Formats: sequence, C-alpha cells, structure tokens
Amino acid sequence: MGKVTGFLEIDRQDAKHQPAGDRIRHWREFTVPLPDSEVRRQAARCMDCGIPYCHGPMGCPIHNQIPDWNDLIYQDDWEEAAKNLHSTNNFPEFTGRICPAPCEEACTLNLEDAPVTIKTIEMAIADKAFEMGWVRPEPPKEHTGKRVAVIGAGPAGMSAAQQLARAGHEVHLYDRFAYAGGLLRYGIPDFKMEKYHIQRRVKQMEAEGVIFHFGIEIGRDMTGRELQESFDAVLVAIGAEHPRDPELPGMDLTGVHYAMPYLIQQNKRNGGEDVPEAPLLASGKHVIVIGGGDTASDCIGTSIRQGCLSVTQLDIRPIPPMREDKLTVWPYWPTKFRTSSSQAEGADREFSAATLGMIGENGHVTAVECARVDEKRRPISGTEFELRADLVLIAIGFTRPVHEGLVAEMGFDLDRRGNILANDDDYRTSADKVFVAGDARRGQSLVVWAIREGRQAAHAIDKALMGSTVLPR
Repeated sequence: MGKVTGFLEIDRQDAKHQPAGDRIRHWREFTVPLPDSEVRRQAARCMDCGIPYCHGPMGCPIHNQIPDWNDLIYQDDWEEAAKNLHSTNNFPEFTGRICPAPCEEACTLNLEDAPVTIKTIEMAIADKAFEMGWVRPEPPKEHTGKRVAVIGAGPAGMSAAQQLARAGHEVHLYDRFAYAGGLLRYGIPDFKMEKYHIQRRVKQMEAEGVIFHFGIEIGRDMTGRELQESFDAVLVAIGAEHPRDPELPGMDLTGVHYAMPYLIQQNKRNGGEDVPEAPLLASGKHVIVIGGGDTASDCIGTSIRQGCLSVTQLDIRPIPPMREDKLTVWPYWPTKFRTSSSQAEGADREFSAATLGMIGENGHVTAVECARVDEKRRPISGTEFELRADLVLIAIGFTRPVHEGLVAEMGFDLDRRGNILANDDDYRTSADKVFVAGDARRGQSLVVWAIREGRQAAHAIDKALMGSTVLPR
C-alpha cells in the first residue's frame, strides 16, 4: 500500500494524451507521461484494502505485486520497485502500454470509479528502470548443457526464452518474421507501442545467451521433427492467427480484407521493411471496420493516420451501459461503454448492427449491407441499411493457431477449439519433448496472459530437463 490516507486525500490523475488533431499526424506514441512527483502521489492512493484483488487471478494474470511496488514508489525507492516489478513480469514496458489493465477494474477503489492508476505507474517504473540503467543482462552463472528450441518470438516465446536462458540452457528462438515480437510488433500499431521497446529486450536477451533465428518458418523452411531430434526440448509459441471467418457474401470482393494483413503491412512500412504485396491503404477511402475489440480500434487509428475520408465501426453487440453494476461484477472485468483513443479520433460507431454482406461493382466493394439485431443478435426484418465502403476490414478475432505447416506435421492432439492440447501445469503436448504456451494453447488472449504462459512453460521445461527448478511460475 501507499499512504494510509492517500486514497482519501488525493484524486485519481491519469496520464494525458496529445490532442487528437496532433497525434493523428504521426505514428509515434502519444501518451504524455506523468512527472515522477505525480506518479508518487498516485502510488500513495493504493489503500490497505485487506485482500489485494489487483494481483489476484482476476486482476493480474502474472500476479504483479502491485501494492508492494506502489508502496516502494511512495517511499521514493524506484530501483527496488523496478526489481519487484521485474520479478513477476519480464516485459513491464509492454504491458504498461498495451494491457487493458484488468488490475484497475479489480482495484477496490474502482468501487467508486477511481481506481489507482496502476497501468500508468507500471509504465513509469519500467521506463525509469531503462533510463537509469537498472535493466541489465542477467546471464547464467553456469550452463546446463541442455538445448531448447522456442518456436515463435512473440511475448510468450520471448518470456520463455529469457527465463530458460537465465536458467543456463542454450536457447534458440525461431520466428518467421524479420524481427522479434510477433503480433506485438506486427499487429499492434506504433502509436500504441513503438518497437524500440522490443529491440531493447532483444539486445538484453542476446547478451543473456538467447540465439535468434529470423525469417525461418518451422513447418516450411525447417520441420518440427528436425528440432525435436536436435534439441532436448521444444516450445511451440506460434500464437493463434487463424482468423474467424464471418462467412459473408462478398468476401471475395477487392477491398475486403482481414484486419491482420492490413495492420502488418503498415507496421512493416513504419519499420522500414519491404512490403511486396499490393498496398492495403485507407487513404482517400470510406472505411468500414467490422468488430468491436482492440484489433478493430487499431484498424480505426491506422485508417485515420493513413488519411481515410471516413471510418465506421460495426459492432453486433448492443450499446453497453455507461456504468456497470459494481456489486454484481466487481472485481471481474465488466462490460461497459468504453471509448478507445482511436475511436475518439473520429470514428462513427454502430451498435446492434449485423453485417449481412458486402456489395460490389466490377469486382470491387462499394457498400456494406447491415441490419439491426434483436436481443439474440438476429437480424430484424425491415431494418436493413447500407453504408458506403471502399475498404472493409474484418476484425472479429481469431479461432485457433494455423494448422497448416507445423501443427499438421507434428500431429498434435487438439482441443475442441483447434488449439494445441496441453494443461497449464506441465504444458506438454502429445509429441515427445514438445511443449506449448500462449495463444497456441489457450486461444486468442492478452499479451499479459502470453507472458504468464511463457514463464510457466519455462518453469515446466526446466523442471522436466533438470528434475527441479528455481524458475518462478
């Protein structure tokens, strides 16, 4: 906790954003950090609530010791706070920027709609740790002689690789992209998280002994069997990139795309990578984004920065309540009306709107046909309407990992949703010496869950290889 009476004396003050008219002109992060003095005041608001729901399972999947580092910041001990934060989270500068902060929804002060600004404080601690040089490589004192291959350099694969390298194993991390980060780099726009944050961690991990292999897709350029035979253990952390198919008429029209290829192209442009495909750009177009989640918001912010004429978001769900019923929901994540920074930049939002299909002329999309829905999300006859569209982006989520390639080759047992089957105790797949973590195991989820899974899988692998482990779960 922070100051005993801090929550009574100090109002919640969160970080501000650059005005929308300014930030849409560039691709950089636009959050204006709080000064250290204000971060300390905000940390002082952490109360002695008895049971800290903020770092329970419903609040923080990686069990960040939030009251502890809030108290350390209040005591002005930033370095110890950084040590505490890194003890549970390999990459707090990632989660401090892009995590939706379920910890704040679980904060006891959220009963009064004024939770501690946990996410902002976390980002401030992580950034201060780099600024002061407290983040250093932690190479192992001894090597075990064991070799581990990690497939996928997203947050799950990166966190697992770092933990295993620190345990003394020789770790090789393979990824099909040119740089590390997975969809953390290629799916999340720079205006939410600039990619130098990832590169700093790559340099740290290389100094700790992790060997990166980029531009290699396991299951195409190399087989999974080769890794299985060459390494003592293999961790599959390939994510869940198979998009959910809306099965709508007109999906084959030019100008209709899934969200991820669109976002990946722009992130490659920002990173100076070649984009050999036909350019997917919203410039001068009327854009329709189908879906109500974070990926849809990322498409909105990207479209606006590319210079679209208009952008409309279609959400089949009814407009949620402005304020949740705390006594029936808290401390769990509530459904309530939220406006993302991208939506605030100028998007029109249509709720209770089902997409019936795309309409086109000469093979190119020209409109989206919609209808209002009833309580069971069934289209209501007579409520049909059309929206002009030159570009349609499908952002309704992912269903499972891609099966073509590695998954098909290895013949993994799958769960009913098509994810690679394994429990969250030993993370073992049905293939000998092969483990799985992250979205490939649990399905589409948050970066914070990927980090947790990577850390826990590293614990399981180290224990399997050595008989015991000191790695935390």
